Amino acid sequence: MSRLIPVLLVVFYGLVMYRFSVWRTKKELDAKSSELVDPSLRNVTDRLARALDIPKVRVHIYEVSPVNGLAAPDGRIFITRGFYNRFRAGDVSAEELASVIAHELGHVALGHTRRRMIDFSGQNALRTVLAAIFNRFLPGVGVMIANALMSLLAARLSRRDEFEADAYATALLIKAGIGTGPQKSLFRKLGALTGAGNAAPPAWLMSHPPTADRIAAIETNETKWS
Repeated sequence: MSRLIPVLLVVFYGLVMYRFSVWRTKKELDAKSSELVDPSLRNVTDRLARALDIPKVRVHIYEVSPVNGLAAPDGRIFITRGFYNRFRAGDVSAEELASVIAHELGHVALGHTRRRMIDFSGQNALRTVLAAIFNRFLPGVGVMIANALMSLLAARLSRRDEFEADAYATALLIKAGIGTGPQKSLFRKLGALTGAGNAAPPAWLMSHPPTADRIAAIETNETKWS
């Protein structure tokens, strides 16, 4: 039992830190966001709402410049000001922005924020155990090895969530009558929109799947469901 105490303490620490992170994120979003009201987007958000059989899809603007979308732990959907500005400039269509909203709705509907809490706590516990084991054989570098392995695991789990949210978005866009074209065309634009260009880390270190893999998965699902 005494051997389990350090692991249990690490799990508890992970849960506390996650709750603190949720609180801090909510505070940040509350201070820097407001509900998006844009008649030019109303048509596509209404189509998503009808497909989901809900009165309205609420989207919020997060006042930061990077191009991104996110789902908050409390279920709210956000588009960054940078992304919205690209839409206003004509670089992104309403349907393409709807595909981002559908993707973030997928994260909420599939419970990814709750699952990340479990993953985060479990990874902390496993990191501690692995570091202790590796340090017996490789003193001084065991912690680095454990951290590297956990980073690989975290990236893999994140890529899994992204594929699942993509699939949810594909199904929702098809049901809403928007189709997958905007979803795929936006992925092809992402490098230029985010400034990432062609530079990318090795696939196993990436928190998001490669664009080509995401488009291929969308087309596979589209063919299967059609």
